[in-house]
Amino acid sequence: MVVTNYLPKITWEKLPDDFILPDDPVDNINQPLLAVALNDSLAMAGKLTENSLTTTNYGICATLDGKMVVKAPDWAYIDEIRASRAEVDRSYTPQLQGNIPSIVMEFLSETEGGEYSIKQTYPPGKWYFYEHILKVPNYALFNLKTSELEVYRLNNSGTYEPQKRDENGRFWLPEINFFLGVWWGKRDNYTRNWLRWWDSQGELLLWGAERLAQEKLRADQQSQLAEKEKLRAEKLAAKLRELGVEIE
Repeated sequence: MVVTNYLPKITWEKLPDDFILPDDPVDNINQPLLAVALNDSLAMAGKLTENSLTTTNYGICATLDGKMVVKAPDWAYIDEIRASRAEVDRSYTPQLQGNIPSIVMEFLSETEGGEYSIKQTYPPGKWYFYEHILKVPNYALFNLKTSELEVYRLNNSGTYEPQKRDENGRFWLPEINFFLGVWWGKRDNYTRNWLRWWDSQGELLLWGAERLAQEKLRADQQSQLAEKEKLRAEKLAAKLRELGVEIE
């Protein structure tokens, strides 16, 4: 996407306490479910530390030519914040309060949200804001209707370049050190396509419920094995007693 060479003066300021944030509801029931699922496996993988932050419809700020701009991506991951949790309760300003987001995601629905907008005049479009103002290294767009995932990466020229899927249909995100892809299955009583993470070896990062189920299966298998060993030992002891051998 082409934009002009004009760039506004960018400053990083805290959102004023009296700034009125939009209170629009999410326009699709799947959006919060997808966000929670993304967080779930990152937490299980130890990626959500006390200094990291994931956001859902939460204001990320910058000031352009003296005017505050707030965008609320459907999901974002920030690997390190340097402000207290109380300071980022309402919003987050990169550079001032911590790192630039490693990735922002927008979940496309039938409601036009301007996710591809390169509008430069105030207020700027989402694409332009993430690409040229925040300079987020990864921008992902997930179509809720078609389950099509697009990932764009900031290249050396400072513009987003579409990324190609690997042989498994996934996208590698070096800032997070995980693959991002689409997975068909069931969660929260919904069977659908979910966004999920895979590690560098191609292993799926489990959700908490999946890990509990896996651990339960392992414990059940160990219990069954122990029971089989106990029965085998009892049969052997009985046989030895038949032969007149005393068992302590």
